[in-house]
Amino acid sequence: MLTMMAASIHHLCIMRRAGFLKHFFGFKYCSSKRASTKSAAAKRESSITKDQYENIERKPFYKLLEERKEQAERSVLVSCPSNTSEKRFLKHMSRHGDINNCFFYESFGTYAVVEFSKRDGVLSVFESASIPNFPHEAAVPFKSRLLSLKTNNSGDLASSQPSVKVLSQTAIPIDELVRRLSKKDSIDQQLLLLTNILQLTDENIRLRFLVCSLLRDIAASYFPECVVRPFGSSVNGFGKLGCDLDMFLDLDGISGISQEKTGSSYSLEYQLKRTSTERVATQSILSVIGECVDQFGPGCVGIQKILNARCPLVRFSHQPSGFQCDLTANNRVAMKSSELLYLYGQLDERVRALVFSVRCWARVQGVTSNIPGAWLTNFTLTMLVVFFLQKRSPPLIPTLDHLQALAGPKDKSIIDGNDCTFVSDLTKVKLQENSDSLEHLLLEFFEFYGNFDFSKLSINIRKGKEQGKPEAAPLHIQNPFQPALNVSKNVNGTQLQRFVSLCQESAWLAQQPEVQSRSDTPWGLAALLAPLDAVGKGKKSKRRRAEAPSARIKGLLESLRTGKASANGGSTS
Repeated sequence: MLTMMAASIHHLCIMRRAGFLKHFFGFKYCSSKRASTKSAAAKRESSITKDQYENIERKPFYKLLEERKEQAERSVLVSCPSNTSEKRFLKHMSRHGDINNCFFYESFGTYAVVEFSKRDGVLSVFESASIPNFPHEAAVPFKSRLLSLKTNNSGDLASSQPSVKVLSQTAIPIDELVRRLSKKDSIDQQLLLLTNILQLTDENIRLRFLVCSLLRDIAASYFPECVVRPFGSSVNGFGKLGCDLDMFLDLDGISGISQEKTGSSYSLEYQLKRTSTERVATQSILSVIGECVDQFGPGCVGIQKILNARCPLVRFSHQPSGFQCDLTANNRVAMKSSELLYLYGQLDERVRALVFSVRCWARVQGVTSNIPGAWLTNFTLTMLVVFFLQKRSPPLIPTLDHLQALAGPKDKSIIDGNDCTFVSDLTKVKLQENSDSLEHLLLEFFEFYGNFDFSKLSINIRKGKEQGKPEAAPLHIQNPFQPALNVSKNVNGTQLQRFVSLCQESAWLAQQPEVQSRSDTPWGLAALLAPLDAVGKGKKSKRRRAEAPSARIKGLLESLRTGKASANGGSTS
Protein backbone atom coordinates (compact mmCIF):
# COMPACT_ATOMS: atom_id res chain seq x y z
CA MET A 1 0.00 0.00 0.00
CA LEU A 2 2.80 2.41 0.93
CA THR A 3 4.62 1.55 -2.30
CA MET A 4 1.51 2.30 -4.34
CA MET A 5 1.02 5.59 -2.50
CA ALA A 6 4.65 6.61 -3.08
CA ALA A 7 4.35 5.76 -6.77
CA SER A 8 1.18 7.82 -7.03
CA ILE A 9 2.84 10.80 -5.37
CA HIS A 10 5.91 10.46 -7.58
CA HIS A 11 3.74 10.33 -10.71
CA LEU A 12 1.86 13.45 -9.58
CA CYS A 13 5.18 15.24 -8.99
CA ILE A 14 6.29 14.31 -12.50
CA MET A 15 3.12 15.70 -14.05
CA ARG A 16 3.34 18.95 -12.10
CA ARG A 17 7.03 19.42 -12.89
CA ALA A 18 6.35 18.73 -16.55
CA GLY A 19 3.74 21.45 -16.55
CA PHE A 20 6.39 23.92 -15.37
CA LEU A 21 8.89 22.69 -17.94
CA LYS A 22 6.33 23.09 -20.69
CA HIS A 23 5.76 26.78 -20.02
CA PHE A 24 9.34 27.63 -18.94
CA PHE A 25 10.97 26.08 -21.98
CA GLY A 26 8.59 28.02 -24.20
CA PHE A 27 6.96 25.34 -26.31
CA LYS A 28 5.60 26.78 -29.53
CA TYR A 29 2.21 28.34 -28.95
CA CYS A 30 -0.04 29.85 -31.62
CA SER A 31 -2.86 32.17 -30.64
CA SER A 32 -5.07 30.76 -33.38
CA LYS A 33 -4.91 27.34 -31.71
CA ARG A 34 -5.67 28.59 -28.19
CA ALA A 35 -8.69 26.94 -26.57
CA SER A 36 -11.06 29.79 -25.68
CA THR A 37 -12.84 27.73 -23.05
CA LYS A 38 -9.68 26.98 -21.10
CA SER A 39 -8.74 29.50 -18.42
CA ALA A 40 -5.12 30.45 -17.74
CA ALA A 41 -5.26 28.78 -14.34
CA ALA A 42 -6.57 25.55 -15.85
CA LYS A 43 -3.79 25.51 -18.42
CA ARG A 44 -1.17 25.94 -15.74
CA GLU A 45 -2.51 22.98 -13.80
CA SER A 46 -2.77 20.67 -16.81
CA SER A 47 -0.66 17.53 -16.77
CA ILE A 48 1.02 15.16 -19.18
CA THR A 49 1.87 11.49 -19.01
CA LYS A 50 5.10 10.11 -17.58
CA ASP A 51 6.28 9.03 -21.05
CA GLN A 52 5.71 12.54 -22.41
CA TYR A 53 7.59 13.99 -19.46
CA GLU A 54 10.59 11.73 -20.02
CA ASN A 55 10.74 12.90 -23.65
CA ILE A 56 10.96 16.58 -22.67
CA GLU A 57 14.42 17.89 -23.44
CA ARG A 58 16.04 19.50 -20.40
CA LYS A 59 17.96 22.32 -22.03
CA PRO A 60 21.07 23.87 -20.52
CA PHE A 61 20.38 27.14 -18.71
CA TYR A 62 22.10 29.46 -21.17
CA LYS A 63 20.57 27.78 -24.21
CA LEU A 64 17.14 28.30 -22.68
CA LEU A 65 17.90 31.98 -21.99
CA GLU A 66 19.13 32.49 -25.54
CA GLU A 67 15.90 31.06 -26.97
CA ARG A 68 13.83 33.32 -24.72
CA LYS A 69 15.95 36.32 -25.74
CA GLU A 70 15.42 35.51 -29.41
CA GLN A 71 11.66 35.27 -28.85
CA ALA A 72 11.71 38.72 -27.25
CA GLU A 73 13.59 40.25 -30.16
CA ARG A 74 10.79 39.13 -32.48
CA SER A 75 8.12 40.68 -30.24
CA VAL A 76 6.39 44.03 -29.83
CA LEU A 77 4.38 45.43 -26.91
CA VAL A 78 1.18 47.25 -27.87
CA SER A 79 -1.06 49.44 -25.70
CA CYS A 80 -4.66 48.77 -26.74
CA PRO A 81 -8.01 50.49 -26.09
CA SER A 82 -10.10 48.61 -23.53
CA ASN A 83 -12.74 47.72 -26.11
CA THR A 84 -10.30 46.20 -28.61
CA SER A 85 -11.54 43.23 -30.61
CA GLU A 86 -8.94 40.46 -30.35
CA LYS A 87 -9.97 39.00 -33.70
CA ARG A 88 -9.57 42.31 -35.54
CA PHE A 89 -6.36 43.13 -33.71
CA LEU A 90 -4.77 39.81 -34.72
CA LYS A 91 -5.95 40.28 -38.28
CA HIS A 92 -4.33 43.71 -38.40
CA MET A 93 -1.02 42.56 -36.84
CA SER A 94 -0.83 39.50 -39.10
CA ARG A 95 -0.43 41.86 -42.04
CA HIS A 96 3.12 42.38 -40.85
CA GLY A 97 3.99 38.69 -40.66
CA ASP A 98 3.05 35.30 -39.21
CA ILE A 99 2.31 35.45 -35.48
CA ASN A 100 3.72 32.76 -33.19
CA ASN A 101 2.21 34.03 -29.97
CA CYS A 102 -0.13 36.74 -28.74
CA PHE A 103 -1.63 37.41 -25.31
CA PHE A 104 -3.25 40.32 -23.47
CA TYR A 105 -2.80 41.55 -19.89
CA GLU A 106 -3.57 44.66 -17.83
CA SER A 107 -1.13 47.18 -16.33
CA PHE A 108 -2.17 50.84 -16.34
CA GLY A 109 -4.35 49.85 -19.27
CA THR A 110 -4.65 46.88 -21.62
CA TYR A 111 -1.53 45.62 -23.41
CA ALA A 112 -0.78 42.94 -25.97
CA VAL A 113 2.49 41.05 -26.49
CA VAL A 114 2.82 39.95 -30.11
CA GLU A 115 5.59 37.57 -31.14
CA PHE A 116 6.22 37.23 -34.88
CA SER A 117 7.76 34.13 -36.40
CA LYS A 118 10.50 36.27 -38.00
CA ARG A 119 12.14 39.60 -37.15
CA ASP A 120 10.88 40.93 -40.46
CA GLY A 121 7.49 41.28 -38.75
CA VAL A 122 8.95 43.81 -36.29
CA LEU A 123 10.62 45.72 -39.13
CA SER A 124 7.30 45.85 -40.98
CA VAL A 125 5.63 47.27 -37.88
CA PHE A 126 8.30 49.97 -37.68
CA GLU A 127 7.77 50.90 -41.31
CA SER A 128 4.03 51.34 -40.85
CA ALA A 129 4.03 53.04 -37.42
CA SER A 130 4.00 56.83 -37.17
CA ILE A 131 5.28 59.40 -34.68
CA PRO A 132 2.31 60.86 -32.73
CA ASN A 133 1.56 64.57 -32.85
CA PHE A 134 1.08 66.39 -29.53
CA PRO A 135 -0.39 69.86 -30.27
CA HIS A 136 0.75 71.53 -27.04
CA GLU A 137 3.69 69.35 -26.04
CA ALA A 138 7.04 68.31 -27.43
CA ALA A 139 7.95 64.62 -27.62
CA VAL A 140 11.29 62.86 -27.81
CA PRO A 141 11.25 61.03 -31.19
CA PHE A 142 12.61 57.76 -29.83
CA LYS A 143 11.25 54.75 -31.74
CA SER A 144 10.85 51.58 -29.73
CA ARG A 145 8.90 48.31 -29.83
CA LEU A 146 6.43 49.79 -27.34
CA LEU A 147 3.55 51.07 -29.45
CA SER A 148 -0.06 52.27 -29.11
CA LEU A 149 -2.98 50.93 -31.12
CA LYS A 150 -5.04 53.67 -32.77
CA THR A 151 -8.16 53.44 -34.88
CA ASN A 152 -8.85 55.55 -37.93
CA ASN A 153 -12.60 54.91 -37.61
CA SER A 154 -13.87 55.49 -34.06
CA GLY A 155 -17.30 54.16 -34.94
CA ASP A 156 -15.82 50.88 -36.18
CA LEU A 157 -13.98 50.25 -32.90
CA ALA A 158 -16.78 51.42 -30.66
CA SER A 159 -19.30 49.13 -32.34
CA SER A 160 -17.14 46.06 -31.85
CA GLN A 161 -17.76 43.90 -28.84
CA PRO A 162 -14.55 43.51 -26.83
CA SER A 163 -13.35 39.93 -26.88
CA VAL A 164 -9.89 40.25 -25.30
CA LYS A 165 -9.04 37.54 -22.77
CA VAL A 166 -6.84 39.27 -20.20
CA LEU A 167 -4.33 37.02 -18.41
CA SER A 168 -3.48 37.63 -14.78
CA GLN A 169 0.08 38.74 -14.03
CA THR A 170 -0.27 38.81 -10.23
CA ALA A 171 -0.59 36.15 -7.54
CA ILE A 172 -4.03 35.35 -6.12
CA PRO A 173 -4.93 36.66 -2.63
CA ILE A 174 -3.82 34.51 0.28
CA ASP A 175 -7.39 33.74 1.39
CA GLU A 176 -8.22 32.40 -2.07
CA LEU A 177 -5.00 30.34 -2.03
CA VAL A 178 -5.90 28.85 1.37
CA ARG A 179 -9.40 28.00 0.13
CA ARG A 180 -8.08 26.16 -2.91
CA LEU A 181 -5.40 24.32 -0.95
CA SER A 182 -7.97 23.13 1.59
CA LYS A 183 -9.86 21.28 -1.14
CA LYS A 184 -6.93 18.98 -1.91
CA ASP A 185 -6.80 15.41 -0.59
CA SER A 186 -3.19 15.38 0.68
CA ILE A 187 -0.51 17.77 1.88
CA ASP A 188 1.71 16.69 -1.00
CA GLN A 189 -0.98 17.79 -3.44
CA GLN A 190 -1.26 21.08 -1.56
CA LEU A 191 2.44 21.86 -1.97
CA LEU A 192 2.33 21.04 -5.68
CA LEU A 193 -0.80 23.12 -6.22
CA LEU A 194 0.72 26.09 -4.40
CA THR A 195 3.74 25.93 -6.71
CA ASN A 196 1.57 25.81 -9.83
CA ILE A 197 -0.54 28.74 -8.65
CA LEU A 198 2.30 31.04 -7.58
CA GLN A 199 5.00 30.31 -10.18
CA LEU A 200 5.64 32.55 -13.16
CA THR A 201 3.49 31.75 -16.16
CA ASP A 202 4.86 31.30 -19.66
CA GLU A 203 3.34 34.66 -20.61
CA ASN A 204 4.90 36.44 -17.64
CA ILE A 205 8.33 35.01 -18.47
CA ARG A 206 7.96 36.16 -22.08
CA LEU A 207 7.04 39.65 -20.87
CA ARG A 208 10.10 39.81 -18.62
CA PHE A 209 12.45 38.96 -21.48
CA LEU A 210 10.65 41.50 -23.68
CA VAL A 211 11.18 44.28 -21.11
CA CYS A 212 14.90 43.38 -21.05
CA SER A 213 14.96 43.52 -24.82
CA LEU A 214 13.24 46.95 -24.84
CA LEU A 215 15.78 48.25 -22.34
CA ARG A 216 18.60 46.85 -24.45
CA ASP A 217 17.33 48.94 -27.37
CA ILE A 218 17.93 52.04 -25.24
CA ALA A 219 21.36 50.97 -23.96
CA ALA A 220 22.42 50.03 -27.51
CA SER A 221 22.56 53.74 -28.34
CA TYR A 222 25.81 53.77 -26.37
CA PHE A 223 26.85 50.11 -26.54
CA PRO A 224 25.53 48.54 -29.78
CA GLU A 225 26.85 45.06 -28.87
CA CYS A 226 25.50 44.96 -25.31
CA VAL A 227 22.84 42.58 -23.97
CA VAL A 228 20.42 43.13 -21.09
CA ARG A 229 19.86 39.82 -19.31
CA PRO A 230 17.34 38.91 -16.61
CA PHE A 231 18.64 37.03 -13.59
CA GLY A 232 17.40 35.90 -10.19
CA SER A 233 13.77 34.87 -9.72
CA SER A 234 12.83 35.72 -13.31
CA VAL A 235 14.93 32.85 -14.66
CA ASN A 236 15.96 30.48 -11.84
CA GLY A 237 12.59 28.68 -11.68
CA PHE A 238 11.64 30.02 -8.24
CA GLY A 239 10.01 33.26 -9.35
CA LYS A 240 6.58 34.17 -7.99
CA LEU A 241 4.02 36.16 -9.95
CA GLY A 242 4.57 39.80 -9.08
CA CYS A 243 8.26 39.47 -8.20
CA ASP A 244 10.70 42.20 -9.23
CA LEU A 245 12.62 42.04 -12.50
CA ASP A 246 16.38 41.95 -11.88
CA MET A 247 18.52 42.66 -14.94
CA PHE A 248 22.15 43.29 -15.71
CA LEU A 249 23.81 45.10 -18.57
CA ASP A 250 26.18 42.53 -20.04
CA LEU A 251 29.13 44.22 -21.77
CA ASP A 252 31.37 41.15 -21.88
CA GLY A 253 30.46 40.48 -25.49
CA ILE A 254 32.00 43.77 -26.58
CA SER A 255 35.51 43.07 -27.82
CA GLY A 256 37.96 44.15 -30.44
CA ILE A 257 39.24 42.16 -33.41
CA SER A 258 40.86 38.81 -32.70
CA GLN A 259 44.38 39.11 -31.35
CA GLU A 260 45.61 36.30 -33.55
CA LYS A 261 48.77 37.08 -35.48
CA THR A 262 48.03 38.05 -39.06
CA GLY A 263 51.60 38.36 -40.31
CA SER A 264 51.24 42.11 -40.65
CA SER A 265 53.54 44.51 -38.85
CA TYR A 266 50.55 46.71 -37.98
CA SER A 267 47.43 46.27 -35.89
CA LEU A 268 44.61 48.51 -34.74
CA GLU A 269 42.94 48.89 -31.41
CA TYR A 270 40.15 51.09 -30.08
CA GLN A 271 40.92 54.18 -28.07
CA LEU A 272 39.00 54.05 -24.79
CA LYS A 273 38.26 56.36 -21.90
CA ARG A 274 40.11 55.16 -18.79
CA THR A 275 38.88 55.12 -15.21
CA SER A 276 40.63 54.42 -11.92
CA THR A 277 38.72 51.19 -11.12
CA GLU A 278 36.17 48.85 -12.65
CA ARG A 279 33.64 50.02 -10.03
CA VAL A 280 34.02 53.63 -11.17
CA ALA A 281 33.50 52.53 -14.77
CA THR A 282 30.35 50.60 -13.77
CA GLN A 283 29.01 53.63 -11.89
CA SER A 284 29.62 55.89 -14.89
CA ILE A 285 27.95 53.48 -17.30
CA LEU A 286 24.87 52.98 -15.10
CA SER A 287 24.59 56.71 -14.48
CA VAL A 288 24.45 57.42 -18.22
CA ILE A 289 22.08 54.53 -18.99
CA GLY A 290 19.85 55.56 -16.07
CA GLU A 291 19.66 59.11 -17.41
CA CYS A 292 18.88 57.78 -20.89
CA VAL A 293 16.09 55.56 -19.54
CA ASP A 294 14.71 58.52 -17.57
CA GLN A 295 14.71 60.87 -20.54
CA PHE A 296 13.93 58.56 -23.46
CA GLY A 297 12.43 55.32 -22.11
CA PRO A 298 8.65 55.29 -22.69
CA GLY A 299 6.77 53.92 -19.69
CA CYS A 300 9.83 54.05 -17.39
CA VAL A 301 9.12 56.16 -14.29
CA GLY A 302 10.57 56.75 -10.83
CA ILE A 303 14.19 56.30 -11.88
CA GLN A 304 16.64 56.06 -8.96
CA LYS A 305 20.39 55.83 -9.51
CA ILE A 306 21.75 53.96 -6.47
CA LEU A 307 25.39 54.03 -7.47
CA ASN A 308 27.12 53.86 -4.08
CA ALA A 309 25.62 50.51 -3.09
CA ARG A 310 27.90 47.45 -2.88
CA CYS A 311 26.44 46.51 -6.25
CA PRO A 312 25.60 49.79 -8.07
CA LEU A 313 22.17 49.76 -9.71
CA VAL A 314 19.44 51.78 -11.40
CA ARG A 315 15.93 51.20 -10.05
CA PHE A 316 12.71 52.15 -11.84
CA SER A 317 9.14 51.12 -12.53
CA HIS A 318 8.14 49.91 -15.98
CA GLN A 319 4.47 50.85 -16.13
CA PRO A 320 3.53 49.01 -19.34
CA SER A 321 4.56 45.68 -17.76
CA GLY A 322 3.89 46.54 -14.13
CA PHE A 323 7.39 45.37 -13.12
CA GLN A 324 9.66 46.96 -10.54
CA CYS A 325 13.07 46.80 -12.21
CA ASP A 326 16.66 46.79 -10.94
CA LEU A 327 19.46 47.19 -13.50
CA THR A 328 23.07 46.36 -12.62
CA ALA A 329 26.12 45.92 -14.86
CA ASN A 330 28.26 42.84 -15.55
CA ASN A 331 26.74 40.94 -12.62
CA ARG A 332 28.15 37.58 -13.70
CA VAL A 333 28.22 36.00 -10.24
CA ALA A 334 24.49 36.65 -9.83
CA MET A 335 23.87 34.90 -13.14
CA LYS A 336 25.85 31.85 -12.00
CA SER A 337 23.75 31.74 -8.81
CA SER A 338 20.62 31.84 -10.98
CA GLU A 339 21.94 28.95 -13.07
CA LEU A 340 22.77 26.90 -9.97
CA LEU A 341 19.28 27.31 -8.49
CA TYR A 342 17.72 26.53 -11.87
CA LEU A 343 19.75 23.31 -12.00
CA TYR A 344 18.70 22.29 -8.48
CA GLY A 345 15.06 22.99 -9.33
CA GLN A 346 15.25 20.78 -12.40
CA LEU A 347 17.00 17.87 -10.71
CA ASP A 348 14.06 17.02 -8.42
CA GLU A 349 10.50 18.34 -8.56
CA ARG A 350 10.31 18.45 -4.76
CA VAL A 351 12.95 21.20 -4.57
CA ARG A 352 10.76 23.86 -6.18
CA ALA A 353 7.63 22.73 -4.32
CA LEU A 354 9.38 23.01 -0.95
CA VAL A 355 10.97 26.38 -1.76
CA PHE A 356 7.67 27.88 -2.92
CA SER A 357 5.84 26.61 0.15
CA VAL A 358 8.48 27.75 2.65
CA ARG A 359 8.71 31.18 1.05
CA CYS A 360 4.92 31.57 1.04
CA TRP A 361 4.80 30.51 4.70
CA ALA A 362 7.58 32.98 5.55
CA ARG A 363 5.78 35.89 3.89
CA VAL A 364 2.50 35.16 5.71
CA GLN A 365 4.31 34.87 9.06
CA GLY A 366 6.25 38.10 8.52
CA VAL A 367 9.64 36.38 8.26
CA THR A 368 10.27 38.13 4.93
CA SER A 369 9.21 41.56 3.70
CA ASN A 370 9.14 43.66 0.53
CA ILE A 371 10.87 46.42 2.49
CA PRO A 372 14.67 46.06 2.73
CA GLY A 373 15.85 45.55 6.31
CA ALA A 374 17.01 42.97 8.83
CA TRP A 375 14.54 40.31 7.64
CA LEU A 376 15.44 37.05 5.94
CA THR A 377 15.30 37.39 2.15
CA ASN A 378 13.83 34.93 -0.32
CA PHE A 379 17.35 34.09 -1.48
CA THR A 380 18.40 33.32 2.11
CA LEU A 381 15.35 31.06 2.57
CA THR A 382 16.16 29.28 -0.69
CA MET A 383 19.73 28.65 0.51
CA LEU A 384 18.31 27.23 3.75
CA VAL A 385 16.06 24.84 1.80
CA VAL A 386 18.92 23.76 -0.48
CA PHE A 387 21.18 23.06 2.51
CA PHE A 388 18.41 21.13 4.29
CA LEU A 389 17.85 18.94 1.21
CA GLN A 390 21.60 18.29 0.95
CA LYS A 391 21.54 17.08 4.58
CA ARG A 392 18.82 14.49 4.01
CA SER A 393 19.77 10.82 4.20
CA PRO A 394 20.24 10.11 1.39
CA PRO A 395 20.59 13.66 0.00
CA LEU A 396 17.93 14.88 -2.42
CA ILE A 397 20.34 17.13 -4.27
CA PRO A 398 24.15 17.11 -4.55
CA THR A 399 26.61 19.62 -3.14
CA LEU A 400 28.15 22.29 -5.30
CA ASP A 401 31.53 20.59 -4.96
CA HIS A 402 30.01 17.44 -6.49
CA LEU A 403 28.54 19.46 -9.38
CA GLN A 404 31.94 21.03 -9.91
CA ALA A 405 33.57 17.60 -10.10
CA LEU A 406 31.16 16.65 -12.91
CA ALA A 407 31.99 19.75 -14.98
CA GLY A 408 33.64 19.55 -18.37
CA PRO A 409 36.08 21.96 -20.05
CA LYS A 410 33.22 24.05 -21.50
CA ASP A 411 31.81 24.59 -18.01
CA LYS A 412 34.96 26.30 -16.73
CA SER A 413 34.10 29.68 -15.20
CA ILE A 414 36.39 31.96 -13.20
CA ILE A 415 34.83 35.26 -12.12
CA ASP A 416 36.87 37.89 -10.26
CA GLY A 417 39.27 35.20 -9.12
CA ASN A 418 36.51 32.92 -7.80
CA ASP A 419 35.94 29.44 -9.23
CA CYS A 420 32.28 29.38 -10.34
CA THR A 421 32.56 26.15 -12.31
CA PHE A 422 29.87 23.47 -12.18
CA VAL A 423 28.25 21.08 -14.63
CA SER A 424 25.62 22.52 -16.98
CA ASP A 425 24.47 19.23 -18.55
CA LEU A 426 21.64 17.93 -16.36
CA THR A 427 21.97 14.41 -17.73
CA LYS A 428 25.39 14.03 -16.09
CA VAL A 429 23.94 14.42 -12.59
CA LYS A 430 22.86 11.09 -11.07
CA LEU A 431 20.73 11.42 -7.93
CA GLN A 432 20.52 9.02 -5.01
CA GLU A 433 17.19 7.36 -4.31
CA ASN A 434 15.21 9.39 -1.79
CA SER A 435 11.46 8.74 -1.44
CA ASP A 436 10.62 11.35 1.22
CA SER A 437 7.18 12.83 0.64
CA LEU A 438 6.71 16.60 0.48
CA GLU A 439 4.67 16.44 3.67
CA HIS A 440 7.54 14.75 5.48
CA LEU A 441 10.10 17.18 4.06
CA LEU A 442 8.11 20.22 5.14
CA LEU A 443 7.78 18.96 8.70
CA GLU A 444 11.45 17.97 8.83
CA PHE A 445 12.45 21.42 7.51
CA PHE A 446 10.71 23.12 10.43
CA GLU A 447 12.23 20.65 12.92
CA PHE A 448 15.71 20.96 11.40
CA TYR A 449 15.90 24.74 11.70
CA GLY A 450 13.85 24.85 14.89
CA ASN A 451 16.79 23.07 16.55
CA PHE A 452 19.75 24.32 14.46
CA ASP A 453 22.59 25.88 16.46
CA PHE A 454 22.86 29.17 14.55
CA SER A 455 24.97 30.68 17.35
CA LYS A 456 27.94 28.45 16.51
CA LEU A 457 27.43 27.08 13.01
CA SER A 458 27.68 28.46 9.49
CA ILE A 459 25.90 26.99 6.45
CA ASN A 460 27.90 25.95 3.38
CA ILE A 461 26.01 24.54 0.36
CA ARG A 462 29.28 24.07 -1.53
CA LYS A 463 30.24 21.26 0.83
CA GLY A 464 26.77 20.49 2.18
CA LYS A 465 27.81 20.65 5.81
CA GLU A 466 27.91 22.96 8.80
CA GLN A 467 31.09 24.85 9.64
CA GLY A 468 32.30 27.06 12.45
CA LYS A 469 31.14 30.67 12.06
CA PRO A 470 33.91 32.92 10.69
CA GLU A 471 32.18 36.09 11.95
CA ALA A 472 29.84 37.26 14.70
CA ALA A 473 26.78 37.74 12.47
CA PRO A 474 23.64 36.02 13.87
CA LEU A 475 23.12 34.08 10.64
CA HIS A 476 26.01 33.07 8.39
CA ILE A 477 25.38 31.46 4.99
CA GLN A 478 28.48 31.34 2.83
CA ASN A 479 28.04 32.73 -0.66
CA PRO A 480 28.63 29.62 -2.85
CA PHE A 481 30.71 31.56 -5.41
CA GLN A 482 32.24 34.27 -3.21
CA PRO A 483 33.25 32.40 -0.03
CA ALA A 484 34.31 35.57 1.78
CA LEU A 485 30.75 36.95 1.64
CA ASN A 486 27.79 36.16 3.89
CA VAL A 487 24.55 36.21 1.88
CA SER A 488 22.54 36.69 5.11
CA LYS A 489 24.65 39.45 6.66
CA ASN A 490 21.62 41.77 6.87
CA VAL A 491 19.70 39.45 9.25
CA ASN A 492 19.79 40.53 12.90
CA GLY A 493 19.39 38.37 16.00
CA THR A 494 15.77 39.34 16.59
CA GLN A 495 14.64 38.29 13.14
CA LEU A 496 16.64 35.07 13.25
CA GLN A 497 15.10 34.13 16.59
CA ARG A 498 11.66 34.90 15.19
CA PHE A 499 12.33 32.52 12.31
CA VAL A 500 13.52 29.78 14.69
CA SER A 501 10.51 30.22 16.99
CA LEU A 502 8.09 30.09 14.07
CA CYS A 503 9.77 26.92 12.79
CA GLN A 504 9.24 25.34 16.22
CA GLU A 505 5.62 26.49 16.37
CA SER A 506 4.91 25.26 12.84
CA ALA A 507 6.55 21.88 13.49
CA TRP A 508 4.36 21.44 16.57
CA LEU A 509 1.21 22.66 14.80
CA ALA A 510 1.76 20.48 11.71
CA GLN A 511 1.58 17.34 13.87
CA GLN A 512 -1.74 18.17 15.52
CA PRO A 513 -4.61 15.84 14.50
CA GLU A 514 -6.90 18.70 13.45
CA VAL A 515 -4.20 19.99 11.09
CA GLN A 516 -3.18 16.62 9.66
CA SER A 517 -6.73 15.44 8.90
CA ARG A 518 -8.63 16.75 5.91
CA SER A 519 -11.61 18.89 6.94
CA ASP A 520 -13.81 21.75 5.79
CA THR A 521 -11.59 24.24 7.63
CA PRO A 522 -8.02 25.09 6.56
CA TRP A 523 -5.85 22.04 7.16
CA GLY A 524 -2.37 20.81 6.28
CA LEU A 525 -0.29 23.44 4.50
CA ALA A 526 -3.33 25.73 4.36
CA ALA A 527 -3.42 25.82 8.18
CA LEU A 528 0.20 26.98 8.25
CA LEU A 529 -0.54 29.88 5.88
CA ALA A 530 -2.36 31.86 8.53
CA PRO A 531 -0.83 33.80 11.44
CA LEU A 532 -0.16 31.12 14.04
CA ASP A 533 -2.02 32.99 16.78
CA ALA A 534 -5.20 32.84 14.67
CA VAL A 535 -5.09 29.13 13.77
CA GLY A 536 -7.61 26.76 15.31
CA LYS A 537 -10.91 27.20 17.10
CA GLY A 538 -11.85 27.06 20.76
CA LYS A 539 -10.40 28.80 23.78
CA LYS A 540 -8.59 25.70 24.95
CA SER A 541 -6.49 25.27 21.80
CA LYS A 542 -5.76 29.00 21.62
CA ARG A 543 -4.69 29.09 25.27
CA ARG A 544 -2.49 26.04 24.75
CA ARG A 545 -0.62 27.75 21.90
CA ALA A 546 -0.38 31.02 23.80
CA GLU A 547 1.18 29.21 26.74
CA ALA A 548 3.61 27.18 24.62
CA PRO A 549 7.09 28.66 25.17
CA SER A 550 9.96 27.69 22.91
CA ALA A 551 11.52 25.45 25.59
CA ARG A 552 8.35 23.36 25.93
CA ILE A 553 8.05 22.99 22.16
CA LYS A 554 11.69 21.96 21.90
CA GLY A 555 11.02 19.30 24.52
CA LEU A 556 7.94 18.13 22.64
CA LEU A 557 9.86 17.88 19.36
CA GLU A 558 12.66 16.02 21.07
CA SER A 559 10.23 13.53 22.61
CA LEU A 560 8.56 13.05 19.21
CA ARG A 561 11.90 12.27 17.60
CA THR A 562 12.80 9.91 20.46
CA GLY A 563 9.50 8.10 20.07
CA LYS A 564 10.00 7.88 16.32
CA ALA A 565 13.49 6.47 16.80
CA SER A 566 12.21 3.83 19.20
CA ALA A 567 9.47 2.80 16.78
CA ASN A 568 12.03 2.48 13.98
CA GLY A 569 14.50 0.46 16.01
CA GLY A 570 16.67 3.42 16.96
CA SER A 571 17.10 5.05 13.52
CA THR A 572 16.00 8.56 12.60
CA SER A 573 15.63 10.20 9.21
